[in-house]
Amino acid sequence: MGHEQMSNTDNATFSVSIFYPCYNDWGTIGSMVLLTFHTVEQLGIDYELILVDDGSDSHTQDVLSQISAKFPSVRVVRHEQNRGYGAALRTGFSCATKEWVFYTDGDAQYDVRELGLLLEQAKPDVDIVQGYKIRRYDPLHRIIVGRIYHWIVRLGFGLPLKDVDCDFRLIRRRLFEEVELTRSSGVICAEMMAKFVHGGYHIVEVPVHHFHRAHGKSQFFNFPRVFRVVVNLIGLWIELFILKKAYTKKRSKSS
Repeated sequence: MGHEQMSNTDNATFSVSIFYPCYNDWGTIGSMVLLTFHTVEQLGIDYELILVDDGSDSHTQDVLSQISAKFPSVRVVRHEQNRGYGAALRTGFSCATKEWVFYTDGDAQYDVRELGLLLEQAKPDVDIVQGYKIRRYDPLHRIIVGRIYHWIVRLGFGLPLKDVDCDFRLIRRRLFEEVELTRSSGVICAEMMAKFVHGGYHIVEVPVHHFHRAHGKSQFFNFPRVFRVVVNLIGLWIELFILKKAYTKKRSKSS
Protein backbone atom coordinates (compact mmCIF):
# COMPACT_ATOMS: atom_id res chain seq x y z
CA MET A 1 0.00 0.00 0.00
CA GLY A 2 1.42 3.38 -0.96
CA HIS A 3 2.04 6.23 1.42
CA GLU A 4 -0.97 8.54 1.75
CA GLN A 5 -0.52 12.17 2.73
CA MET A 6 -2.59 13.31 5.67
CA SER A 7 -5.27 15.81 4.74
CA ASN A 8 -5.27 19.43 5.88
CA THR A 9 -8.31 18.65 8.00
CA ASP A 10 -6.42 15.87 9.78
CA ASN A 11 -3.50 18.21 10.45
CA ALA A 12 -5.50 21.26 11.49
CA THR A 13 -5.17 20.34 15.15
CA PHE A 14 -1.35 20.20 15.06
CA SER A 15 0.55 23.12 16.54
CA VAL A 16 4.27 22.80 15.81
CA SER A 17 7.34 24.87 16.63
CA ILE A 18 9.90 24.16 13.90
CA PHE A 19 13.49 25.10 14.54
CA TYR A 20 16.83 24.51 12.87
CA PRO A 21 20.18 24.85 14.66
CA CYS A 22 22.50 26.58 12.24
CA TYR A 23 26.29 26.85 12.28
CA ASN A 24 27.88 28.17 9.07
CA ASP A 25 25.08 26.61 7.02
CA TRP A 26 24.76 29.56 4.65
CA GLY A 27 24.64 27.25 1.62
CA THR A 28 21.57 25.28 2.77
CA ILE A 29 19.53 27.24 5.30
CA GLY A 30 17.75 29.44 2.73
CA SER A 31 16.46 26.48 0.74
CA MET A 32 15.39 24.78 3.98
CA VAL A 33 13.30 27.80 4.93
CA LEU A 34 11.57 27.83 1.54
CA LEU A 35 10.96 24.09 1.68
CA THR A 36 9.55 24.48 5.18
CA PHE A 37 7.02 27.06 3.98
CA HIS A 38 5.97 24.72 1.20
CA THR A 39 5.71 21.78 3.60
CA VAL A 40 3.60 23.48 6.26
CA GLU A 41 1.31 24.87 3.57
CA GLN A 42 0.77 21.36 2.24
CA LEU A 43 0.25 19.95 5.74
CA GLY A 44 -2.03 22.77 6.85
CA ILE A 45 -0.62 23.01 10.38
CA ASP A 46 -0.30 25.86 12.87
CA TYR A 47 3.42 26.55 13.13
CA GLU A 48 6.27 28.90 13.92
CA LEU A 49 9.75 28.79 12.40
CA ILE A 50 12.86 29.53 14.45
CA LEU A 51 16.48 29.56 13.29
CA VAL A 52 19.11 29.24 16.01
CA ASP A 53 22.43 30.69 14.84
CA ASP A 54 25.18 29.23 17.00
CA GLY A 55 27.84 31.87 16.42
CA SER A 56 28.13 31.45 12.66
CA ASP A 57 30.51 33.37 10.40
CA SER A 58 29.56 36.71 8.84
CA HIS A 59 28.48 35.09 5.56
CA THR A 60 25.88 32.96 7.32
CA GLN A 61 24.76 35.92 9.42
CA ASP A 62 24.20 37.91 6.22
CA VAL A 63 22.05 35.10 4.81
CA LEU A 64 20.02 34.92 8.02
CA SER A 65 19.54 38.69 8.00
CA GLN A 66 18.23 38.47 4.42
CA ILE A 67 15.84 35.69 5.46
CA SER A 68 14.57 37.82 8.38
CA ALA A 69 14.05 40.81 6.10
CA LYS A 70 12.20 38.82 3.45
CA PHE A 71 10.21 36.63 5.85
CA PRO A 72 9.38 38.60 9.02
CA SER A 73 7.57 35.59 10.48
CA VAL A 74 10.88 33.70 10.72
CA ARG A 75 12.45 34.21 14.13
CA VAL A 76 16.25 34.24 14.21
CA VAL A 77 17.89 33.70 17.61
CA ARG A 78 21.63 34.32 17.72
CA HIS A 79 24.41 33.13 19.97
CA GLU A 80 27.13 35.77 19.80
CA GLN A 81 29.72 33.00 20.16
CA ASN A 82 29.64 29.34 19.25
CA ARG A 83 28.31 27.48 22.29
CA GLY A 84 28.00 23.99 20.84
CA TYR A 85 25.31 21.85 19.28
CA GLY A 86 23.64 20.99 22.55
CA ALA A 87 23.43 24.64 23.54
CA ALA A 88 21.79 25.44 20.17
CA LEU A 89 19.20 22.70 20.73
CA ARG A 90 18.46 23.88 24.26
CA THR A 91 17.93 27.42 22.94
CA GLY A 92 15.54 26.12 20.30
CA PHE A 93 13.58 24.07 22.82
CA SER A 94 13.31 27.02 25.20
CA CYS A 95 12.12 29.39 22.44
CA ALA A 96 9.37 27.05 21.22
CA THR A 97 5.78 28.01 22.07
CA LYS A 98 3.63 25.43 20.25
CA GLU A 99 2.35 22.07 21.50
CA TRP A 100 4.90 20.06 19.50
CA VAL A 101 8.54 20.81 18.69
CA PHE A 102 10.16 19.60 15.47
CA TYR A 103 13.83 20.07 14.70
CA THR A 104 16.45 18.90 12.28
CA ASP A 105 19.88 20.21 11.35
CA GLY A 106 20.46 23.19 9.11
CA ASP A 107 22.75 21.26 6.76
CA ALA A 108 19.80 19.74 4.83
CA GLN A 109 20.86 16.11 5.23
CA TYR A 110 17.24 15.30 6.05
CA ASP A 111 14.16 16.13 3.97
CA VAL A 112 11.92 18.62 5.77
CA ARG A 113 8.96 17.36 3.75
CA GLU A 114 9.08 14.13 5.76
CA LEU A 115 7.74 16.04 8.76
CA GLY A 116 4.39 14.71 7.54
CA LEU A 117 5.57 11.16 8.27
CA LEU A 118 6.22 12.12 11.89
CA LEU A 119 2.88 13.88 12.26
CA GLU A 120 1.08 10.74 11.10
CA GLN A 121 2.43 8.92 14.15
CA ALA A 122 1.82 11.73 16.65
CA LYS A 123 -1.15 10.04 18.31
CA PRO A 124 -2.63 11.24 21.63
CA ASP A 125 -0.63 8.65 23.61
CA VAL A 126 2.69 9.40 21.86
CA ASP A 127 5.29 11.75 23.36
CA ILE A 128 8.16 11.55 20.84
CA VAL A 129 8.25 10.58 17.17
CA GLN A 130 11.85 9.69 16.38
CA GLY A 131 13.22 9.31 12.88
CA TYR A 132 15.75 6.66 11.94
CA LYS A 133 17.90 6.69 8.83
CA ILE A 134 16.86 4.22 6.13
CA ARG A 135 20.43 4.44 4.85
CA ARG A 136 23.21 6.77 5.86
CA TYR A 137 24.85 8.78 3.07
CA ASP A 138 28.18 9.93 4.49
CA PRO A 139 31.87 9.20 3.87
CA LEU A 140 32.86 5.70 4.95
CA HIS A 141 34.80 6.86 8.03
CA ARG A 142 31.77 8.75 9.30
CA ILE A 143 29.55 5.73 8.78
CA ILE A 144 31.96 3.51 10.72
CA VAL A 145 32.41 5.96 13.60
CA GLY A 146 28.68 6.60 13.62
CA ARG A 147 27.86 2.90 13.96
CA ILE A 148 30.37 2.50 16.78
CA TYR A 149 28.87 5.53 18.54
CA HIS A 150 25.35 4.16 18.03
CA TRP A 151 26.13 0.81 19.63
CA ILE A 152 28.10 2.30 22.52
CA VAL A 153 25.23 4.63 23.38
CA ARG A 154 22.52 2.05 22.68
CA LEU A 155 24.09 -0.61 24.89
CA GLY A 156 25.67 1.66 27.49
CA PHE A 157 22.51 3.65 28.15
CA GLY A 158 20.00 0.87 27.54
CA LEU A 159 18.23 2.52 24.62
CA PRO A 160 16.03 0.19 22.51
CA LEU A 161 16.17 2.53 19.52
CA LYS A 162 17.06 1.89 15.89
CA ASP A 163 19.00 5.15 15.55
CA VAL A 164 19.91 7.06 18.70
CA ASP A 165 21.58 9.91 16.82
CA CYS A 166 19.06 10.77 14.10
CA ASP A 167 18.29 14.47 14.49
CA PHE A 168 14.86 14.39 12.89
CA ARG A 169 12.50 14.49 15.86
CA LEU A 170 9.01 15.59 16.84
CA ILE A 171 8.59 16.05 20.59
CA ARG A 172 5.78 17.32 22.81
CA ARG A 173 6.92 20.68 24.20
CA ARG A 174 5.76 19.87 27.74
CA LEU A 175 8.55 17.29 27.97
CA PHE A 176 11.08 20.12 28.19
CA GLU A 177 9.25 21.41 31.25
CA GLU A 178 9.60 17.95 32.80
CA VAL A 179 13.06 16.86 31.61
CA GLU A 180 16.18 18.92 32.28
CA LEU A 181 18.81 18.89 29.55
CA THR A 182 22.26 20.12 30.54
CA ARG A 183 24.75 19.20 27.82
CA SER A 184 26.12 21.79 25.40
CA SER A 185 27.82 19.37 22.99
CA GLY A 186 26.43 16.73 20.65
CA VAL A 187 26.19 14.40 23.64
CA ILE A 188 22.86 16.11 24.31
CA CYS A 189 21.25 13.59 21.94
CA ALA A 190 22.34 10.68 24.15
CA GLU A 191 21.28 12.62 27.25
CA MET A 192 17.90 13.50 25.76
CA MET A 193 17.01 10.03 24.53
CA ALA A 194 18.27 8.36 27.73
CA LYS A 195 16.12 10.63 29.86
CA PHE A 196 13.10 10.15 27.59
CA VAL A 197 13.44 6.36 27.48
CA HIS A 198 14.10 5.88 31.19
CA GLY A 199 11.59 8.56 32.08
CA GLY A 200 8.88 6.33 30.65
CA TYR A 201 7.84 8.47 27.70
CA HIS A 202 6.18 6.82 24.70
CA ILE A 203 8.49 6.87 21.66
CA VAL A 204 7.51 5.86 18.11
CA GLU A 205 10.16 5.41 15.42
CA VAL A 206 9.69 6.29 11.75
CA PRO A 207 12.07 5.60 8.81
CA VAL A 208 13.34 8.76 7.08
CA HIS A 209 15.75 9.45 4.24
CA HIS A 210 19.26 10.76 4.73
CA PHE A 211 21.26 12.59 2.06
CA HIS A 212 24.83 13.52 1.24
CA ARG A 213 25.98 16.79 2.74
CA ALA A 214 25.41 19.44 0.08
CA HIS A 215 27.46 22.18 1.73
CA GLY A 216 30.10 22.58 4.45
CA LYS A 217 31.58 19.82 6.57
CA SER A 218 30.80 18.03 9.79
CA GLN A 219 31.95 19.73 12.98
CA PHE A 220 32.06 16.41 14.83
CA PHE A 221 34.51 14.09 13.12
CA ASN A 222 37.99 15.01 14.27
CA PHE A 223 40.03 13.17 16.90
CA PRO A 224 40.09 15.83 19.64
CA ARG A 225 36.33 16.23 19.38
CA VAL A 226 35.72 12.47 19.37
CA PHE A 227 37.89 12.19 22.50
CA ARG A 228 35.85 14.89 24.23
CA VAL A 229 32.64 13.10 23.23
CA VAL A 230 33.90 9.87 24.81
CA VAL A 231 34.81 11.70 28.03
CA ASN A 232 31.43 13.45 28.07
CA LEU A 233 29.57 10.18 27.47
CA ILE A 234 31.38 8.59 30.41
CA GLY A 235 30.46 11.58 32.58
CA LEU A 236 26.82 11.34 31.49
CA TRP A 237 26.72 7.59 32.20
CA ILE A 238 28.15 8.12 35.70
CA GLU A 239 25.62 10.87 36.35
CA LEU A 240 22.63 8.80 35.27
CA PHE A 241 23.57 5.30 36.45
CA ILE A 242 26.03 5.75 39.34
CA LEU A 243 24.93 9.03 40.88
CA LYS A 244 21.38 8.20 39.73
CA LYS A 245 20.29 11.77 39.15
CA ALA A 246 16.58 12.08 38.38
CA TYR A 247 15.60 11.59 34.75
CA THR A 248 12.80 14.11 35.08
CA LYS A 249 12.32 17.35 36.97
CA LYS A 250 8.65 16.60 37.46
CA ARG A 251 5.88 14.57 35.89
CA SER A 252 2.35 15.79 35.49
CA LYS A 253 -0.38 13.85 37.27
CA SER A 254 -1.87 12.88 33.91
CA SER A 255 1.39 11.25 32.74
